[in-house]
Amino acid sequence: MPIRHSIIHQIDKKPDGSPALMHVSSAELVESQATENLLSDFNEAYNAKQGKGWGLFHPESGAHPFSGWLRAYVEGGDFIEFSRTAVEHLTKLIEESNLSVGGHVLFAHYQQGMTDYLVVALLQHSEGVTVNADLSVTPSKHLDFGNINLAARINISEWRSNPKSRQYISYLKGSKGRKATDYFRDFIGCQEGVDGPGETHTLLKAFSNFVTAEDMHEDSAREKTQALVSYSMAQAKIGEPITLDELSELIDEERPKAFYDFIRNKDYGLSLKIPADKRTLNQFRRFAGRAEGMSISFEAHLLGGKIEFDENAGTLTLRNLPNQLNNQLKRASTNAPENRG
Repeated sequence: MPIRHSIIHQIDKKPDGSPALMHVSSAELVESQATENLLSDFNEAYNAKQGKGWGLFHPESGAHPFSGWLRAYVEGGDFIEFSRTAVEHLTKLIEESNLSVGGHVLFAHYQQGMTDYLVVALLQHSEGVTVNADLSVTPSKHLDFGNINLAARINISEWRSNPKSRQYISYLKGSKGRKATDYFRDFIGCQEGVDGPGETHTLLKAFSNFVTAEDMHEDSAREKTQALVSYSMAQAKIGEPITLDELSELIDEERPKAFYDFIRNKDYGLSLKIPADKRTLNQFRRFAGRAEGMSISFEAHLLGGKIEFDENAGTLTLRNLPNQLNNQLKRASTNAPENRG
């Protein structure tokens, strides 16, 4: 993962209402193992985060100038100047929004495979303790990657090569509330372009319909479900989208276009690349619920086959019950009072 440029600035914003103080760096981070570890740890934490949004830049304007500054840099401008201009704008937005959110602002332009990315993130510190060489202990601070809430990653290559794309920016929706998320998204100049959870849900619905239409054996359905979930989770882990033609090949190696053609012919309205939503994928593994002494849990691929759901009536119909359960129910039925002579 070659790092082309990286730098950290600081915005010091206290909750007492005092003006934000900006501390800008005059030099990029040096190429080192520490810098590589920094970006690697950030990406791992960022990819693991749930609740991402996916979108594209607003048209460049006075309200949304970031894309213009980024374009000028990519076309041969100075990285430090770009980052300083951007962090000044971010500081201004923090002041205008009256938010007590500060921290270290990371800008990193790096390459992964053949793709160029820009990461922008507001990082916080966590207090800790370190053990010294003489076995004494002293307080220490470290970047808290488990508490990243305001961050965005821009796929520069897709932005430049595919102007019609609506998902070349991903950003955290975060847990600090809508106001903080909105101001950070305004700073990037990003508008929502793709509904990740909605697209993932539609993909899984299409897959369930495909399994039913193919009248698959239970073992085959389970195997293909596992292939879909494993691939999708792996893509989410590295921050890459689900690619429909690649997924189709994994689901059926003998007929690599079968699932892809099924989706296109049924017109589900899916993009060729879908941002994987982990929460939706996790829910697809199993359906489960508990209420009033009743507990139900079953694998998702059984829906539409051994198990049918009537949405209007709110009922489940189960077929081919497990022998142990079937025998228990028979004994209970035989011993019921109305069945006694």
